[in-house]
Order: sequence, then C-alpha cells, then structure tokens
Amino acid sequence: MTRLRTAAAAVLALSLAGLLAPAPAVALERPRQHQRSAPDQRLTPAERQVNAFFAQYREDVLSGDLDGARQVRAQYLTDDLNARLDQWAAENDADPVFRAQNVPAGWSVAQGDSGAGHTTVLLTEQWDDGSTTLVDYQLRLPDLVIDDLENAPA
Repeated sequence: MTRLRTAAAAVLALSLAGLLAPAPAVALERPRQHQRSAPDQRLTPAERQVNAFFAQYREDVLSGDLDGARQVRAQYLTDDLNARLDQWAAENDADPVFRAQNVPAGWSVAQGDSGAGHTTVLLTEQWDDGSTTLVDYQLRLPDLVIDDLENAPA
C-alpha cells in the first residue's frame, strides 16, 4: 500500500510539474516580407558583363584615366566595335560609350532577347537632370564579348 501511495504521489507530482511548466516555444509563422536583393545578385551573365564594363569604363573616365578607359574597352569589346566607336566619337564629338559629352550619374541593365549566337542587354543611362538614354548592347553568346552597341530605337 505504501508503494501505491508513493507511486500515486510521484505521478501526481509529475503531472503537476508538466502542467505548471512553461509551454515550449512555438515558432509563429509570420508572413514573409519581400526583400530586395543587391542589384548584382539577380543579373544574368550578360547583364553582369555589361554592368562590369560600364562601371569600370565610367570610373576610369571620371578619374581622368583615359588610357585605363581605352584598356577597359579593349578588354570587353571587339576590335571592330572599338574602331566603329572611335569613328562615332569623331563624328559626334562625344564619348562613344556614354553617347554624350558628359558622364551619366547612374545606370541600370536589363536582359534583352537572344538568338543567332548573340544576346542583347539594354543599358539605361540616368542623367543628373532626370532624363535617361537607352543603349542596346549586343554580346556574343560563347564568350560574352560585346560586339555592338547603339542607341536603342525610339
């Protein structure tokens, strides 16, 4: 009988301890808020290539390193495109990459269409006055070398 009372008391004590113990933490599912990724994290390989070219070229031009800008062009662009850009610059008295006489305040890139071994990237230059200039970049798919750029059709 003593064993039964001891066992009953132990069961009661354990039951009360279970009831009085704090409830386990339950993770409440909160609605997820969409966070914007850093711009480079969602770029396609072609967008990253154009973005890297434009950023390096712009930095060299802003710092007055025209030899560096020329080297960046040689690294990312075909020889044929470089020759055509030099001709464009002479005819238009403007920077052939920026398509203007000054340097854009910012830019963004967006993937265009692909086909026939090429892909396009649309680069939007943003100017201090709030205006924008659209420039189409064409890249060879096998190596992502830029082989054409021109003002986007209006």
